[in-house]
Amino acid sequence: HSSRLSHLSCGSFFLSFFPVCWGANGIYAQKLLNDLFRNYTSALRPVEDTEDILNVTLQITLSQIIDMDERNQILSAYLWIRQVWIDKYLTWDKDNYDGLDTIRIPGSYVWRPDIVLYNSADDHFTSTMNTNVVIRHDGQIMWDAPAITKSSCKVDVSFFPFDAQQCRLTYGSWTYNGNQLDILNAMESADLADLVDNVEWEVLGMPAKRNVILYGCCADPYPDVTYTLKLKRRASFYVFNLLIPCVMISFLAPLGFYLPADSGEKVSLGVTVMLALTVFQLLVAEIMPPSENVPLIGKYYIATMTMITASTALTIFIMNIHHCGPEAKPVPNWAKKFILQYLARICFVYEVGENCMTSQRPRLQSSQDGYRDHDGGLKAQCKCEQQHLMRNIEYVANCYRDQRATAKRTGEWKKVAKVLDRFFMWLFFIMLIKSLLIKSNVFAK
Repeated sequence: HSSRLSHLSCGSFFLSFFPVCWGANGIYAQKLLNDLFRNYTSALRPVEDTEDILNVTLQITLSQIIDMDERNQILSAYLWIRQVWIDKYLTWDKDNYDGLDTIRIPGSYVWRPDIVLYNSADDHFTSTMNTNVVIRHDGQIMWDAPAITKSSCKVDVSFFPFDAQQCRLTYGSWTYNGNQLDILNAMESADLADLVDNVEWEVLGMPAKRNVILYGCCADPYPDVTYTLKLKRRASFYVFNLLIPCVMISFLAPLGFYLPADSGEKVSLGVTVMLALTVFQLLVAEIMPPSENVPLIGKYYIATMTMITASTALTIFIMNIHHCGPEAKPVPNWAKKFILQYLARICFVYEVGENCMTSQRPRLQSSQDGYRDHDGGLKAQCKCEQQHLMRNIEYVANCYRDQRATAKRTGEWKKVAKVLDRFFMWLFFIMLIKSLLIKSNVFAK
């Protein structure tokens, strides 16, 4: 056929409207066109009997996924659409036309099926490109046209960013029912041989299924062909930009308990971590559609923020214990036994206990004995001076005894605060690791 298209000529009024290319048998091509379209109309369905059903075969080739707008739930794709049908009025005997078996003419001059994308979401309602059609001598017409489609797609972001989506593209006639036009799928799935890889989505398949639907408005059946595009998100970008920074920031929350209480930065650290996680959550919220299905990464952010809020509240409570003043009550006996002895060993806090309190008791006893010996010497000298000196010594001893009791009481509360800090640090570390394991198992499924 390429040899027949080597020369160009335009010879008649009819061919001035039909840019047909032919070779040496150009006269026969001109005669064929004049004969075919002498009494032809593109307004009516090309069947010999109005009761006959016209079969249209549809084939889709997916060339590229342009965009997946999760927030607006719109899929943009570049497709090649092929439609094949039989036109009973466009047949000829190729022996009468020097073996000419096919011609190519503009598609606007023949009848074409009004097959449209039912779930189109295009604002401008653009259809396929007005390309040429190929007509065979037996009346078979093949219309290949590229199209950029925007279709509505129900997006389920429950497992974002490890989610998989299924977008349906439903094609069918807009005005003809199943008794007038029947649409068939050429293959069991769309052609993916010329697909351009997408950086965000991996195409798992695009199976086709023919459906016959009875709508409430009409009694006649309406057939359609539905292509289900199966997509799987490539999660590397979101893992490195959303998930890993969140995990690293969340591990700073338990370290706030390890920070010394006298540093004055324990509460500010928790607030800073909370603000950082809020920024990441806002980034996820901008991508996701406003639906009831909260993505799994959003649930992880909420759980982590809840833990950080609890850790900040506990830090404030522990700092209140640490900074107990002289008027604080003594540590209860159950707290001494459970926190300073049992819980301290579990949390590996060995520097608290009775060893810090017993080392200075003999010094106080010896000083009291010295006072008594000194008191005995004074009695031997002068009874009057003895009473005056005794009052001074007793006052000094009482002040020293009160100061020691206050220091001991304050020190015990500080030790309680330190043990609680270590306990909650290990507890929150265990909770974080456990939550990570749970989320990883859910993502793996």
